[in-house]
Amino acid sequence: MRKINRIKAILADYSDDCPGTKLNLYRVLTHGKLAGTGRLVILPVDQGFEHGPDKSFSMNPAAYDPEYHYALASESGISAYAAPLGMLAMGADKFARKIPTILKMNSGISLCPDLDPPYQAITSTVRDALRLGCVGIGFTIYPGSPRTLDMMSELSELAREAKSNGLIVVVWSYPRGGDLSKEAETSVDICAYAAHIACMLGAHIIKVKLPTARIELKEEQHIYAKNNIDVSTLAKRVEHIRESCFMGKRLLIFSGGAGKTSEEIYEDARAIRNGGGSGSIIGRNTFQRPRHEALKLLRDLIDIYKHPPVYED
Repeated sequence: MRKINRIKAILADYSDDCPGTKLNLYRVLTHGKLAGTGRLVILPVDQGFEHGPDKSFSMNPAAYDPEYHYALASESGISAYAAPLGMLAMGADKFARKIPTILKMNSGISLCPDLDPPYQAITSTVRDALRLGCVGIGFTIYPGSPRTLDMMSELSELAREAKSNGLIVVVWSYPRGGDLSKEAETSVDICAYAAHIACMLGAHIIKVKLPTARIELKEEQHIYAKNNIDVSTLAKRVEHIRESCFMGKRLLIFSGGAGKTSEEIYEDARAIRNGGGSGSIIGRNTFQRPRHEALKLLRDLIDIYKHPPVYED
């Protein structure tokens, strides 16, 4: 009963969505080993597009096969699997109903490393998501890029179409470009702003990077000090980003980032959980490991999110 009430409470925050969209959000929230907890672990595999196949998969050659990722997501008991059109198309029939899928609708490539301003191309359609049986679409925006407004307009149009067809919307909101330094991309004030932008654009699930304690903007430094916004620990920073997502009324997940040890990933997950985050979206740190190691890591990650938060003093 407690789990049912938890999911009902989450869905109640999406009061403007049609029954089909709520059903697909329900499917994600009730799938796998975290079903009913309100927490999520999602596997994203768009790195082959972004970084190239060898840089992404050569350390675990089985991962060159799109079906490998479907099987990993299904067997591990995670909440959903997100990938671009080609990856999802290769296993949509064989793995139908085994794992909820999210069609990542825009991507960039590393053959354009100095693309200025940062931007991603739209590579699929809402119709593709429906044809492949997806629960939703995914889209990346780069707040701070001179093309931010273009990406916002594209996302707004696609989100309206997706929702009208009963799909959910997942937004990767990654500050990048313009006057932002590399350090600014993960500063807590900029991450909070990026998460809020995704909420304002109608995202059901928001994905951001884990924030550092850096406060980038000088006017924000004054605001944080004046209002006693505590960003001293990762859990406190997660808590603040969550506040920026309509006071926790939108699902907030955090990316796994570049290569980390298992213990580093677990420590991040504990901080996300303790700060009230909804979970992790973790790609390279799983599929670049041997299959048995990836499965263990995902099982351990799920176990962390099953436990209640440990609140800081």
